[in-house]
Amino acid sequence: MSAEIERKYTVKDQSYRQESIECKYYKQGYISIDKERTVRIRISGNNAFITLKGVTTGCTRKEFEYPIPVADAAEMLGSLCLPSIIEKKRYIYPYAGHKWEIDEFMGNNDGLVIAEIELKSESEQFDLPPFIETEVTGDPRYYNSNLAKHPYNCLLYTSPSPRDKRQS
Repeated sequence: MSAEIERKYTVKDQSYRQESIECKYYKQGYISIDKERTVRIRISGNNAFITLKGVTTGCTRKEFEYPIPVADAAEMLGSLCLPSIIEKKRYIYPYAGHKWEIDEFMGNNDGLVIAEIELKSESEQFDLPPFIETEVTGDPRYYNSNLAKHPYNCLLYTSPSPRDKRQS
């Protein structure tokens, strides 16, 4: 069994771009989205994966990820995935001994930028980079699976987000 322990944050500026060591484009969709499980299809460059994730408890959830042929993933994105495919650029930013992943969303989620850090345990200590704004770990509005169903640009008009609070 594999576990993913992850913390998520909104981002206040683009300073991470200057010291990022990598940037990749991701296209992903969901075959299944419910409280207990998600099934995701993802393509990045010449690689594709199917990922199954369980329910999140705290900042931990079961995760199983397997490589699949890119042609199969493209077919699944086009014919099996629920509407609203997620597209994003992911920047890799090393900071204070950890690897941060910063996702700049596109399309219906344009304008949303989320930084994530994966940890070895929920109690692991880490330093926050200077571009971090507000923690959104556990806030379902920021789960990628929910962003596929309820895009960020619609979220701005239906419920306050940390970004809205900052602007008021």
